[in-house]
Amino acid sequence: MLERIITAIVLVAVVLSCMFATTSIYPMLVLMVLAALGAGYEWYKLMPQKAEMSDDVIPDDVQDNAQSQSAENKKRAPSKAIAWAMGLGCAVVAWASITYLKDLWILFWFASIMVWLVSIYWVKRYPEYDGWYNGFLPIIGLILIVAAITAIFSLWHLSPWWLMYAFLLVWGADSGAYFVGRKFGMRKLAPSVSPNKSIEGLIGGLVTSSMIIVMASIFWLDLKGIAFVAFLILSLITVLASVLGDLVESMIKRRADVKDSGRIFPGHGGVLDRVDSLLAAAPVFAAGLYVLKLMGHSV
Repeated sequence: MLERIITAIVLVAVVLSCMFATTSIYPMLVLMVLAALGAGYEWYKLMPQKAEMSDDVIPDDVQDNAQSQSAENKKRAPSKAIAWAMGLGCAVVAWASITYLKDLWILFWFASIMVWLVSIYWVKRYPEYDGWYNGFLPIIGLILIVAAITAIFSLWHLSPWWLMYAFLLVWGADSGAYFVGRKFGMRKLAPSVSPNKSIEGLIGGLVTSSMIIVMASIFWLDLKGIAFVAFLILSLITVLASVLGDLVESMIKRRADVKDSGRIFPGHGGVLDRVDSLLAAAPVFAAGLYVLKLMGHSV
């Protein structure tokens, strides 16, 4: 527990320093590139490997032999070299997108949102359907990671407090869901994907986030009427997206038969374990603010 607390304090201190200590873009840019590097590396480590063969394409005699082998010998371990290559690819694309492709950020965000919408079906049908676990997942991962990185950077560039607000939404929802679900959780939200999550916990997370939304709207943004309703809806959709991001990462880890995406953060797992909710929430919130601005509801 002490290790987990120390790691959390260090992480928060580093992130907040990059957000608020200077107006220079470089600390935040470096942080985003490193996050993309780690997330891309871990994403590939969770992907299906070429040496894996599904039972429906393996001859009976080969299946019989395979069943006698240990779990470690049934599939090839992921290549660290290729995993690092994917991590570097994500880092380079993230850096190039932040530095040179600002006009294309919205395309990344909407592409990411489309993937997250489709993933609702994947979560609902798992484990009966796992056709999504295929060779296209690295490409999907690149889109999701770059979309989240550019969205986070965009929110920070708009104002560090916008990024802090997005963090508070996600953290508030997660904390509310944990405590309410632990005390009152009865009905499972997605038992095959994340058995500990409950519908009551989801409601608790939404209520907690709603309090954050109302306080921010009244004391910070001074929103009223249609602008407040639009901002409320966007914020709640962002919270729901954060829950979906958590569920999808849990589903992928469950399919890959691993507990954590990595071990870089003692007591906290890997990069993806820390940003899974933001992978979905950040593009949704950034795209929503963009759409609200186009509609004339600048917040």
